[in-house]
Amino acid sequence: MGALLSTPKTEKYNETGSGNGLRYGISSMQGWRITMEDAHCAITQLPGNLKDWSFFAVFDGHAGALVSAMCASELLKCIVDTEEFKKVNPDLAPSIPEIERGIRDGFLALDERLRQLPQLASGEDKSGSTAVCVLITPKHIFFANCGDSRAVLIREGSVAFATVDHKPINPTEKERIQNAGGSVIIERVNGSLAVSRSLGDYAYKTAKGLGPTEQLISPEPEITVLDRDKVMDQIIVLACDGIWDVLSSDALCSLLQHRMRCSDDLSVVCNEIIDMCLYKGSSDNMSIVLVAFDPSPRAEAKYKKEDEELEQLILQRAKDFLEKSDRMPSMEIMLNHLQDFTEPELPPFLVYCKSGKIRRLLEEHQCNGQNHSNL
Repeated sequence: MGALLSTPKTEKYNETGSGNGLRYGISSMQGWRITMEDAHCAITQLPGNLKDWSFFAVFDGHAGALVSAMCASELLKCIVDTEEFKKVNPDLAPSIPEIERGIRDGFLALDERLRQLPQLASGEDKSGSTAVCVLITPKHIFFANCGDSRAVLIREGSVAFATVDHKPINPTEKERIQNAGGSVIIERVNGSLAVSRSLGDYAYKTAKGLGPTEQLISPEPEITVLDRDKVMDQIIVLACDGIWDVLSSDALCSLLQHRMRCSDDLSVVCNEIIDMCLYKGSSDNMSIVLVAFDPSPRAEAKYKKEDEELEQLILQRAKDFLEKSDRMPSMEIMLNHLQDFTEPELPPFLVYCKSGKIRRLLEEHQCNGQNHSNL
C-alpha cells in the first residue's frame, strides 16, 4: 500500500453511454491515495467489421500511472490488430478459439510494445497495471483478466460468473513464480508485489531463457467465454480491487438489484457504490464500470419514491445531529450515528450509499461556521 492523503479526494469522474443494445456507466475516484493510477475504456462499437461488438475494461495501475493509461488507449488496438481479428467476417460465425488467441496475443503484444517505451526500458518508470476487460459480441461474452481487478456477470439477480483474482498464493501462480526463481513472501511476489499477473512491471520479467508467460509476473490473461442469454443476462460489473477489497461479488449483486430500481442513471449508481466502499474502509483508488443489458433492473416509481423519502429522512437526522453537537463530528461518527437508528428500519447499505450527500452536508455546515473541527 502506498502513501495516503490526510483526507480523501472524493471528486469523481463520470461517463455514461449506450450502443448495441447496451447501457453503461462509469465512476472513478482517487480516494485516499496520493495519485490516481486507475484507467478505463468503454467502446460500444468497435471499428471496421466489428461494429456490433463492444469492449469495456478497467486498469488498476501501481507504482505510477503510465502503464494503466497506455493500456486504456492501446489494449483494444493491439487486440483488433492481431491476425485472428483481421480474419473476422461479420457474415460468418467467428471461431471462438481464434478470438481467444487474438485476445491473448493482443495482451502479449501490448506488454512487449510498452517495454520499448523509453521511460520503461530505462527503468526510470517502474509502473505496472492489472487489466480486466469484456468483449461483447452478438452471441458471446469474452472475459479476459490479468491481475486482481474483477469482472462479474449477473443473471436473473444472481452472480453467474466472476473472474478469478491472480494472487501469488494461488497454487498455479506460486508454482510459476518459484520456477522463475522467485518466492512468495507475506502473500507477495518476492515480498513486494501483491498481484501475480500484470502488464508492465518489467523488473519482474527478467528471467533469462523463459518466455513472457513464464516470468515472475505474467502478462497473459485468463480468458472465459460464455454464450449470451438475451433473457437472463442483466449486468456486467468491472472494477478494481479498491471495490472488491470491501465488497463481495454477491453483496454488490444484491446492492445493484436495489439501486438500479431507484435510478436509470448508471453513473449515479456507480457513484453510490464508490461512496459506500470509501466509508466501508477502502483506501485505494476506485473505478467501476457497469454494463447493463436489456433485462437489467430499471427505475420504478415505487422504488424512486421510497428512496427519496429515505434520503430526506437520513439527511434530516444528520442535520438534527449537527444542531445538537458541540463540535463538528467526523464522517465516521456521523455514519455510525445514522446506522444506529432502527425506526423506520433502513436498508443496511443505504446510509453508506448516501454518504456523498452526507459529506456535502457536513462541509456546508462547516463552511457556515456553525462548528469548528476537522471532518
